[in-house]
Amino acid sequence: MSAISNFTACRRFQNGAALTKDSPGVGLITNKFLTTKISTPFHKVSLVYSKRTFKVSNIRMAMVDEKLSSGKVVVPSEVLAYELVQGAKVKWSYIMEGSLPEPPTAVLLHGILGSRKNWGSFARRLAQEFPKWQFLLVDLRCHGDSASLKKRGTHTVASAALDVLKLLGQLRLSPRVVVGHSFGGKVALSMVEQVPKPLARPVRVWVLDATPGEVRAGADGDDHPAELISFLSKLPKEVSSKRDIVDALIQEGFSRDVAQWVVTNLRQTNTAGSSPSPLSWVFDLKGIAEMYQSYEETNLWKIVEDVPRGVHVNFLKAERSLHRWALEDIRRIHVAEEQAVEEGGGVEMHVLEDAGHWVHADNPDGLFKILSFSFQGF
Repeated sequence: MSAISNFTACRRFQNGAALTKDSPGVGLITNKFLTTKISTPFHKVSLVYSKRTFKVSNIRMAMVDEKLSSGKVVVPSEVLAYELVQGAKVKWSYIMEGSLPEPPTAVLLHGILGSRKNWGSFARRLAQEFPKWQFLLVDLRCHGDSASLKKRGTHTVASAALDVLKLLGQLRLSPRVVVGHSFGGKVALSMVEQVPKPLARPVRVWVLDATPGEVRAGADGDDHPAELISFLSKLPKEVSSKRDIVDALIQEGFSRDVAQWVVTNLRQTNTAGSSPSPLSWVFDLKGIAEMYQSYEETNLWKIVEDVPRGVHVNFLKAERSLHRWALEDIRRIHVAEEQAVEEGGGVEMHVLEDAGHWVHADNPDGLFKILSFSFQGF
């Protein structure tokens, strides 16, 4: 078994078997099965929670020119739904782990009411430009395909971060880069806070348009996530038209861009005998409300002002951010920059021009340019 950084969480594997209820820090893992989708010049391996059992015959694993005998490929993925986007030069798979070197891995985390799909096109672009890298995209708890995975306890920034650490432990991966947008940015910082220190290898963390502490709402006329969550909670669980929801959101005062983004969380409900099929929300809105409250309350300045050795934290402020960046926030980050240099860690502040809060949609080229140096040298 290859050496794994202590950035991963609570793992216990025996001869490649799936985790069981005896595995520390992880609940009962039942058999889930792998589906692969291979394309050029990158490969996207989709590994998501499913109650169905797929028998696999003559599968070509991603990047491995070796066919497996007929049988079942067991992939524990009950912690979070996820996708793995691999560059063309990556020769690694979960099944073959141990016999192949671990490629450099980056984790991409979405914000509140988002999903791993928010990062899809950007991850594919990264994989094409940096073919030795692979990119792990997850649906955080209560979001997307992870919403059906029932979680115990409260839904917080810390619990969302622990989910990602557990998934990394199951996949036996040690990320070199973690990128989190908005709520996902605090999740990234919480991941650093919860792992043993010092880390076994350098890790670069990107916090996109989020501060470590107080969340300040935007100016009047800007979209407010708490108000959006509250409005969505009043809507029916099943609707007949995305357009109706977009119109309702705009009428309520939310921007068209946000309204059209929100309805990407609607999917057709396969109800026998109903035509057309109604649409239902894929998220757990009650859990998301708890997560957003935690986002507002969670203070992670300590991890920034005392950065663990081997960690480099990068903050990116959108020029037209919906969230108010107080002068005090920026001052504290700059002070942390100076202090981290002396202590072997790193903190940097960046500004993305011509972008609002949705940085990867508003200015993907600018964001790509800023993030790119994190993936160079491999």
